[in-house]
Amino acid sequence: MATPGNEPLTALLTLTTGAAGAVLAFLLGFPAPALTGPALACTILCVAGVPLHVPHILRNVCFVVIGMSMGTGVTPEVYETARQWPLSFLFLALSVCVIFAAGTVTLRRLWRQDRQTALLSSVPGHLSYILGLSTDTRGDIASISVIQSTRVLALTLIVPFAVSMMGYDTTQMGLPGAKMALIPLAVSLLLAMCIGLILHRLRIPAALLLGGMIFSTVTHLSGLVVGHVPLWAAIPAFAIMGTMIGSRFSGVAFKTLVRAFGAGFAITLIAFLVTIIFAVLLIQVVDLPLPQVLIAFAPGGVESMAAMAVILGADPSFVAAHHVWRLVILTFLAPLVLGRTKKSGP
Repeated sequence: MATPGNEPLTALLTLTTGAAGAVLAFLLGFPAPALTGPALACTILCVAGVPLHVPHILRNVCFVVIGMSMGTGVTPEVYETARQWPLSFLFLALSVCVIFAAGTVTLRRLWRQDRQTALLSSVPGHLSYILGLSTDTRGDIASISVIQSTRVLALTLIVPFAVSMMGYDTTQMGLPGAKMALIPLAVSLLLAMCIGLILHRLRIPAALLLGGMIFSTVTHLSGLVVGHVPLWAAIPAFAIMGTMIGSRFSGVAFKTLVRAFGAGFAITLIAFLVTIIFAVLLIQVVDLPLPQVLIAFAPGGVESMAAMAVILGADPSFVAAHHVWRLVILTFLAPLVLGRTKKSGP
């Protein structure tokens, strides 16, 4: 891991790697290149043993900018489809439970993991919360961290390619229409950051992202602010998000990576297949586009899926609402199941 003495150089290397990955992914025609390119490039360096780190201030600003980008896409027309969301929430809850159960069984039987490690590795989301729970158990924290990070990385890469195969243009970045002026953008960023920090103090998941989205949604619907977040601000935020996803593997022993990567991809495959099944079932009964439901149901990181919604043109409020709902489910479900596991033994 980076030490305080070399942290500025590590940050510079990290951001340079992310930027290079974004440019290369764009030139190669990758879907959502600003997100997938940095994630892949930084992962490769981390696996090779190079320590990477994104400064916290950049991470926080990135979350707020992505939240603001989502808020600018919320229009009055969005609420016309909101009456279909309760059924969608139900399908999402069912898919979360299926992923949770199937992943645990797979890791127990094929990877011979102990019950607590398998359980915590299989939780489809809420990474920081799950790692916090891991410290109170006998689970293998290193394996849990790698498996969960692999899920986030793999879904960040898989979902854009899946949406691209459905015939959607996934190489475009940003939203059409007018752009926010510099002063309204700066003021909005500052006030949205304040709201996000308040939500963070209240222990609300994805607080900075939600702070940006809440402020942007209210000001745009009221007419106080008009226009989308300009590309010069949005694209670096997406790239930093991808860079953070890849840098999760920094400092992890190569032996641990090798052992846990296979389990991580197995969990990802289960999650993606279950997501597709429930998304396809849902669109049979409600009038919603499959790519949008896929992004909303895919159990990747909240912030990365939110960024993907903006990049791929999905309804941002729909995607955000579903990922927050997933976190709410897991907040109560994981400790409940873990408590039973502690009582029943390994």
